[in-house]
Amino acid sequence: MLRGEIVVGRLTFLAVKRHYVDLRKGAKRGLWFDPARAAYMIDFFPKFLRHIRGELTGQKIQLEGWQQFWRAVQFGWRREDGTRRFRQWYEEVARKNGKSTTLSGIGIHLAAFDAEPGAKVYTAATKLAQAKIVHADAELMVEFSPGLKKLFTSHRDRLFVKGTANEYIPLGADAQTLDGLDPHGAIVDELHAHKTRDLWDVLVSAMGSRREPMLTAITTAGFNQHGICYEQRQMLADILEGRAANDSVGGVIYTLDEGDDWTDERVWIKANPNLGVSVRLGYLRDQVANAKMVIAQQVNVLTKHFNVWCQQDDRWLDLVKVWDPCAAPFDVEALEGRVCYGGLDLSTETDLTAFVLVFEPTPEDPHVYVVPFFFVPVENIEHRAKVDRVPYPKWVQEGFLEATPGNVVDYERVRAVINECAAKYDLREIGYDPWNASHLVTQLTGDGRSMVKLGQNLGNLSAPTKRVEGLLLSELLRHGGHPVLRWCAGNVALLRDSNGNYRPHKGKSRERIDGIAALINAINRLMGATAEILEGVNAAYANRGIRTT
Repeated sequence: MLRGEIVVGRLTFLAVKRHYVDLRKGAKRGLWFDPARAAYMIDFFPKFLRHIRGELTGQKIQLEGWQQFWRAVQFGWRREDGTRRFRQWYEEVARKNGKSTTLSGIGIHLAAFDAEPGAKVYTAATKLAQAKIVHADAELMVEFSPGLKKLFTSHRDRLFVKGTANEYIPLGADAQTLDGLDPHGAIVDELHAHKTRDLWDVLVSAMGSRREPMLTAITTAGFNQHGICYEQRQMLADILEGRAANDSVGGVIYTLDEGDDWTDERVWIKANPNLGVSVRLGYLRDQVANAKMVIAQQVNVLTKHFNVWCQQDDRWLDLVKVWDPCAAPFDVEALEGRVCYGGLDLSTETDLTAFVLVFEPTPEDPHVYVVPFFFVPVENIEHRAKVDRVPYPKWVQEGFLEATPGNVVDYERVRAVINECAAKYDLREIGYDPWNASHLVTQLTGDGRSMVKLGQNLGNLSAPTKRVEGLLLSELLRHGGHPVLRWCAGNVALLRDSNGNYRPHKGKSRERIDGIAALINAINRLMGATAEILEGVNAAYANRGIRTT
């Protein structure tokens, strides 16, 4: 690597260089490297640990060269008194590069093999439920290893080392109290997801009574450049760049360099040292191809797959590249009698109201057809045209928008159209935004319609938003070029979380998005009711080179 034989980013290079410089100069600061300790840690993984999922399930975990190097650095460096040099370790690397495996192995080692009497080791996360999910990997590793199974016992999500006071415990920042912790070790997965520094600070302060504690965070990049994760990243970067000195803090950052073209395959290995092993080149190619067209996916690809810290970009689609190729006309009458699902978004009574039908794909025809209906009050139409800067009167004249009498949307007309659709098509369910909808929903329920309330949150909307993207990218969505729906699609701004989930957000969107909101509500019901059918047509998606999940 230092000879330029391996492509790496600058921060990775500097982390490696730090190790070799300290081999020559560290003794002056009371530091020394113990090859035996390093070898012991490297050998620990294949000796005791087994893969718990995928095609290698049950096989010994053989660390890749880069993983061996960093475990040797993390655990091989010692202080003058023989204790471990590094007390905090920050590692940043893209997804699918073995973070969970590494963390579980480190946690098990600290709990049972680190010669610490009464060692308490914590798997720490923002929520206890999330900590238990991460901790479950360690529990499975124990189950898969005959040697570890003899050593550990499990009870109520905790691992105990038999005959000792040593424990491996999941811990959430939402615990009723964090007092009384006495950690020898703590494992923090995806530190970028921590909105506050509270848990980190508690763990650091609680380690003071231990002889050689270890706080390990392995994470991908995120968005919050004012939080604890970015703070730890910046501290390590400052150390590596020579702007600061701290011999107790170690780690490595795998990321693209400033100026790198994220679409250039030659730089991908900088953030993905396991490229070609656990990270498939074809998978990354698919993700990048999608992200070139779906703006919403670019931020996700940059943060999760290339480990670049980003400001949140709230844009969604490139209409010309993604939306318009699905505008081919189709015969609406040919859909008569076909199974479909509805989405309803009422907005306010003086604005646009949308009802959208999506028609179930079949093995013979994997397309999802979209038939939208839009309503606006006639007495408000000229004003709305000026405010929204779109040709409402023209759309009414061309039949793409219905102007209902009065100065508010006539919900009786909306109800009539929905019932007309139910008579014409096999309308199974209608997903709706509950805001301002109770009266109409009660009426439609009385008419025999199956109405499903969908809170407008990430849990209900992220998956169908991404399903719409997959259908668009594979050109399996057919919207017929409806101009009002296209306008709504171009207005969408997104609300994201730190786990790569996102949904349309009306408050951030520059204009009306009611048609897309209704479409995503309808796709939610389609996905819920026809999972098997949608899985059945995934082959058609794959044949077009598109990943849909």
